[in-house]
Amino acid sequence: MRGRILSGDRSLRPPGAALARAAFVLVFTRVVRSLVGVVRTSPLLELASMAGDLERVERALRHAVRTDDPYMTELASHLMIAGGKRLRPAVAMAAALTHRPEVGDDVVQGGVACELVHLGSLYHDDVIDEAESRRGVDTVNAKWGNLQAILAGDFLLARASEIAASLSTEVAGLLANTIGRLCHGEIGQLRTTYDPRRTAEQYLTSIEGKTASLFSTSARIGGLVAGLDRPTIDALTRYGSALGMVFQIVDDVLDLTATEEELGKPAGHDLVEGVYTLAVIHTIGEGGVAGDELVALLGKPLEPAEVDKALAIVRSNGGVAEALRVGERYRVEAEAAVAGLGDAPAVSALRAAPGALIDSARAV
Repeated sequence: MRGRILSGDRSLRPPGAALARAAFVLVFTRVVRSLVGVVRTSPLLELASMAGDLERVERALRHAVRTDDPYMTELASHLMIAGGKRLRPAVAMAAALTHRPEVGDDVVQGGVACELVHLGSLYHDDVIDEAESRRGVDTVNAKWGNLQAILAGDFLLARASEIAASLSTEVAGLLANTIGRLCHGEIGQLRTTYDPRRTAEQYLTSIEGKTASLFSTSARIGGLVAGLDRPTIDALTRYGSALGMVFQIVDDVLDLTATEEELGKPAGHDLVEGVYTLAVIHTIGEGGVAGDELVALLGKPLEPAEVDKALAIVRSNGGVAEALRVGERYRVEAEAAVAGLGDAPAVSALRAAPGALIDSARAV
């Protein structure tokens, strides 16, 4: 599960449900590698200035978590040093580049604030899941314990809020609202953990909060601090939300269809955690023998053989195709949102990014 903020109620997830979340070690020179190692690149990351701008983000991130206490700095920078795709700062900077020739320092800071919220949510996420590794390194909770991981995650959220406040009161309020939406989306997911009756509407509402909201905010902040006009900012906000929906739908599909080698973690991880995503929901909803067999497996932690069987059922029926059809709907929304923003390279990259995500899922 991605984008979590709250530590959640342990009673909602049976003991032993969490698995280690191994991922590829990504240094900055591989930031252009995309979602979970399956998408090889993103049009956003191929913009001419993006590599240099992301180097600025990396420097600013490290500065943002530097404190007078070396131990606190180590805790706060642990996952940051391990790498990451930095897609949210990339969205913020691409938004600014739709109508500006270069990315200003304020835009970089806005992207950093969004990335710090994302990183802080990962610290809390790993506590929820009792995860032992992320991005090829020990998680903070595995290395230093849950309490310190939670507090380090809180520190990252505080630093994000401080940076946002330095940009404007509007940006500060926007980021605070987004953190609340992340919490709400995560609670919605926790409430349906291990529930085969989870609906598509519940799933979409949850991912709108826990994932799409931060993409939307990244795009909006990029437009705001770049001084773009309000209609453009609103269009970029709609774009970011739709892109975030595509991102999460594709991520969830890949968890069901890609191999462990491609994912950098065990396939079917969401199934094991009791998070039933769109392809699973549609497979159950289709009914018949496949739907009945899948329901009989779910509702509890799965043994490895049961995971394999559940994956085989989902992969051999129409749930994956239906999930990608929903993703296509959001792709169309994203493209429509930026259709009137001109023909700058950044606009073309924004327009192409959602389709590249969906193509990656279809290529698996």
